[in-house]
Amino acid sequence: MTEIDHLKHWLISDGRLLGDEGLIVKGYCEGLVALGVPLARARIAQNYSNPLLSARGIIWTPEETRRYTVPTTVLATSAWHGSPFEYVVTQRRPLRKRLTDLDVLEEHPVYAELAEVGATDFLAIPLEHGNGSVQGTSFTSDADVGFSDAHIRYIEDTRYALAAALEPIAMRHSQKSLLQTYLGHGPAEEIDQGHIKRGEHRTVSAAILFADLRGFTSKASSWSEEALLAMMGEYFEMVVSPIQEQGGDVLKFMGDGILAVFNIDDDAETSCRSAVLAAEQALTILGNYNETAADTGKEPIEFVVGIDFGRVTFGNIGSPDRLDFTVVGQAVNVASRVQELCKNLDEKLLVTQSVAEHMPHHMQSAGCHSIRGLSNEIEAYKVRE
Repeated sequence: MTEIDHLKHWLISDGRLLGDEGLIVKGYCEGLVALGVPLARARIAQNYSNPLLSARGIIWTPEETRRYTVPTTVLATSAWHGSPFEYVVTQRRPLRKRLTDLDVLEEHPVYAELAEVGATDFLAIPLEHGNGSVQGTSFTSDADVGFSDAHIRYIEDTRYALAAALEPIAMRHSQKSLLQTYLGHGPAEEIDQGHIKRGEHRTVSAAILFADLRGFTSKASSWSEEALLAMMGEYFEMVVSPIQEQGGDVLKFMGDGILAVFNIDDDAETSCRSAVLAAEQALTILGNYNETAADTGKEPIEFVVGIDFGRVTFGNIGSPDRLDFTVVGQAVNVASRVQELCKNLDEKLLVTQSVAEHMPHHMQSAGCHSIRGLSNEIEAYKVRE
């Protein structure tokens, strides 16, 4: 077995089983260097199924191996258009540039950046996955003569084994990212751990936040679909970002309603405070939005938030072949009813006594009220001004 065969065999055996793209790329690049390839830098990118990130990858140098991510917004900029990565991904062909013979000012800026740090030769090749997607990789040398034909052949001969080693990891990352995007972090973790059977559940104590848009029905009947969807997107962003920043999980979008759960370190006080802080931050963002809405040609919007704390159950419900991971319990129902109470009392945020008792110095009573589904009145609380 030749040395190049040893490297390919390592990639599809011991390398693949490492389960870490950083270690795989490090081992691969060191293997190329051992074969005599004058490699100064390698960049291995992998497509990523995420609404905010288009790719994640590894940059290797002899000194370090580090990870990086590419926001989806980059795909609309000159950093992508005309780049060597765009070429190999769209054309599915390798790209070679001798930087010492190149007028870098007439080329994509990436070549000038590489030349400035001493790179003399550049090679980009496509890595193809089994689903038909193409990943971009690049290799640079700082040797005076750059890459020889044999060096390039080593890289091209090993690209299929490299793709085979990296693809399972990329698929797992994409799967987990999609689960978190559509289900929330907590449910994604549960499913990733194999809790996928109907009826499986886990009971925890958590703060439940329920947000609801005011006047949605009238807006839906009079606004265009484009305007309505744009407004809902802004509303969801106002509420969801603070929830995530405070450690909460958005479990459901129910029309114009948002259901979130806060179970932080199984600590009641921390969970309640985080839920209230997330709601306050969302309402602050709303206030800023409405202050400038008229100036930007937008109509002001309003939403209300109800929060309760109690025992809830995470679990899989549904039919044998169509499941939904959700949370159920009285705290969910009460949080929903408390946000309805906000509309009746003209309040933007109300919490129950179960929440208020964990932060008593910050709350004041808003009176006792009957809510649908409970035989006894509950005492609602608002945040002290």
